[in-house]
Amino acid sequence: MRLWLKESERRPDPEPVDTDDRKPMIVGLLAWLVALGAVLVAKPLFGTEIPTMWLWSCIAGIVLGSLGLAYTQRRHGR
Repeated sequence: MRLWLKESERRPDPEPVDTDDRKPMIVGLLAWLVALGAVLVAKPLFGTEIPTMWLWSCIAGIVLGSLGLAYTQRRHGR
């Protein structure tokens, strides 16, 4: 096995695949929203203390997912 190939031995790079990444990102955002709802409902329902890390993890997932969706939407428009 060789690590380096001569330029004449290389195969051409494959063409980029055109994908629509918005649908999986929307599903992920919906999952984070459901998780946030579950965390907010669990405290009054069970009367126990819910770790604040769970709440902030859901919020971070929603914020980062929204930013990623906005970026993907902008990139898809080009």
